[in-house]
This record gives sequence, structure tokens and C-alpha cells, in this order.
Amino acid sequence: MKKQKIRKIYDKLDKYFGDLGWWPADSAFEVIVGAVLTQNTAWKNVEKAIEQLKQNKLLDPKKIESLSDARLSRLIRSSGYHRVKSERLKAVCRFLEKECGSRVNKLKKAGAASLREKLLSVKGIGPETADSILVYAFSKPVFVVDAYTRRIFSRHGLAGKDASYDEVQSVVHENFPMAHRKLNQFHAFLVETGKRFCKRKKGLCKECPIKGL
Repeated sequence: MKKQKIRKIYDKLDKYFGDLGWWPADSAFEVIVGAVLTQNTAWKNVEKAIEQLKQNKLLDPKKIESLSDARLSRLIRSSGYHRVKSERLKAVCRFLEKECGSRVNKLKKAGAASLREKLLSVKGIGPETADSILVYAFSKPVFVVDAYTRRIFSRHGLAGKDASYDEVQSVVHENFPMAHRKLNQFHAFLVETGKRFCKRKKGLCKECPIKGL
């Protein structure tokens, strides 16, 4: 039952949205930076912060790690919680130096499970951030769970309202093709559906492309 419903939801959203082209970035490291900065903020604010790093030619793990906390905080101020995120970015950069000598693309050869475990050991990286990095930076077959996913799955009877991150993720991993491309798209579709239709207080159900499923 869940398998059929999930595939119907995907097919409907695929037909409605088409290719959403997630994640917009020029490199794996840019995706990693974006995944950290997007915590608790809108993507437009992250774009401004990344642009600041690019303009100053600092979008590089070694360069970010060498910056003073004060300067890095100023550069990423638009992303909110800039002091906390400055610490987290530096922690990620130290991790990258330790794991691959800051040659980020080398991590694409790592197994998804082991790399996920290592990412989760980095201060400030939780399951959603780790999985975003895995799927969008390293093309690993992992499904990202966020608030939109929880809300949509709960309203469509696919997961309980208070289901854990792992429980919601398992619904997809057990009932959907474990292909990087499709998992990438599915998460993007759900985010757009949540933003446009499945709103927190009152959903626009009559207009939603997956109404009745």
C-alpha cells in the first residue's frame, strides 16, 4: 500500500514540476557549505552568503578554516545564526582536511553508510544536513527528510505525526527505488509541494497536485 502510494505521489509531482534541478552549485564543497548555512533559514539568505564567499575568493575549505571567526561571521551574516554557523563551517573544513586533505571530490568514492557516520560525528551536522551532503554533493542514494516531508507524509498517512527522522526515511528507503537521481528529485518535489500547497497551518488541498492520494 505504501509502495503504491509513494510511487503515485512521485509520478504526480514529476508530471507537475518536471526537473527542478536541485542542488544549484558549482562544486561539491559549495553544496556542503550550503547544507550547513541553510539550517533554520531561507535559501535566498544562503545564496547571499555563498556569493560573499565567492566574491572574496574564499569558497575553499583551507581558506575558510584560516579565516578569523569574526571575518567569517561577517561574510555569512545573511544566513542567520552566523556565529554558530561560522563554527560549524570550520568544523566541517577541519573534517575535510582530515578525511581527504581538503580534496572534497575524493569522498565520492566512500561508501554512503560510512561517510554518513563520519559526517554525523562533526559538530553541528545532524541527519538532515548529513543526508543533504550525501545526496547533493556526493550523489549517494539517500533520501533527505525535512519538515515538509514530515507534514506531507503525515497528512497522507505514510508516517505518524511524531515519527522520527529514521522512521520517515525508512518509509522511502523501503518502498521507493534507491537511485540517487530519483531520491534527489523526490526530496525537491516534496519541498516545493510543502512550500506551495501543504502549508503548516492550512493546506491548499484543492489546488495540490497530489490531492486525493
